Parts: sequence; C-alpha cells; structure tokens
Amino acid sequence: MNTADQTLFLIKTRGPQTAQQLAALLNLTSMGARKQLEAWQDKGMLTYEDIADKPGRPSRRWLLTDAGHARFPDRHAELTVQLIDQVRSLFGDAGLDKLIDSREQASERDYRQHLTTSRTLPERVNALVRARTAEGYMAEVEQQEDGSMLLIENHCPICAAAKQCQKFCRSELDVFQRVLGPDCTVGRVEHMLGGARRCVYLIRKIG
Repeated sequence: MNTADQTLFLIKTRGPQTAQQLAALLNLTSMGARKQLEAWQDKGMLTYEDIADKPGRPSRRWLLTDAGHARFPDRHAELTVQLIDQVRSLFGDAGLDKLIDSREQASERDYRQHLTTSRTLPERVNALVRARTAEGYMAEVEQQEDGSMLLIENHCPICAAAKQCQKFCRSELDVFQRVLGPDCTVGRVEHMLGGARRCVYLIRKIG
C-alpha cells in the first residue's frame, strides 16, 4: 500500500486525524502529511473540521467525505439495491425476510467453521474478527479494562443493502450472539446507519 492509500486507510480505521498525527503514523514530516491530505482533498476524498479543543489555535482534523468512504469496497452496491427492490416487489416483505434468513444461516455456518478450534471467549471473538475482516469489514478487537471486549468494524461492505433494509443489521447481530455462545452478551453500541463512522459491538462475558 503506497503512502497516499495508507493516508486514507488510517483515517478510515482511526477516525479524524490531524496532519501531525498522520505524520507520526506514516513517518513523514508534517508538511509531507499535509501534502498527502491536500491531494486527497483536491480529489474530493477528504475534508476537514477545525476543532477548538484547547486554548489557542484550533486543531485541524481531516476526515473522509462520502466519496472517500465510497472508495472502500461496497459489494456490488447498485446491483444489490436493485435485487432487494425486485425481491420486495415480486415476493413482498415475507420473501425478503426469507432471503435474509437464508443469508443469515449461511453466514452462521461459515463463522462456526472459523470458530471450531476456538475454546475461550477471546479466542472466539478473534476468530470472528478474522472472518469478518476476510469479508471486507476491516474488523479489529479491543480489550477493555473491565474485561469486556469491543468488536470494531471500520467498514461495511454491504452498506447499500443495509440502508435499503436494516434487517440485514439485526440479522448480523443475532448471528454474532449465537456463534459467540451463551456465555456472553453482544450489543451494538455504535452504528454506521445511526451516523457513527463505524459499527462497534460490546461483548461481555456472563458470570
């Protein structure tokens, strides 16, 4: 991945960044980082906001535009939306529910295969993260001080479908709960469709 692409990737996965933060991450000078940012701004991929988070000069933080988010893969977005509309038109909501149920069952089978050798909850979560990353979700896990874990997804490759029918999102949450097992709870605490820049799931062990 070249420096220009790394710049976008870091903002996608880490959220809004200053030129100084990116310079440190990319081993560039601040001027070099600003050149990368301004080049992407000229292409319509980045914008910025000036945040007065401390006395003195506001800090300029760079973030992705809609076009910048769209640069990351959304699996055949236009075709997916058309197919959802056609299924709903031909078979109604009941037919669409059957389609989502079928996808849910297939996803669950696939994830269970990834988790076959995982015994502990952290092992299961990490195996699920690897499976989701392979599907394009740019997933990662963060261990919290209270023992809980955050499953973070920095990208949604089915975002167009999810916007068209939010049952896809509810379906995924249900699958996570089942494959991770009855010894934990799974809840969504950040949601892209709710305006967040990523989807985040809080996983707590029971007992």
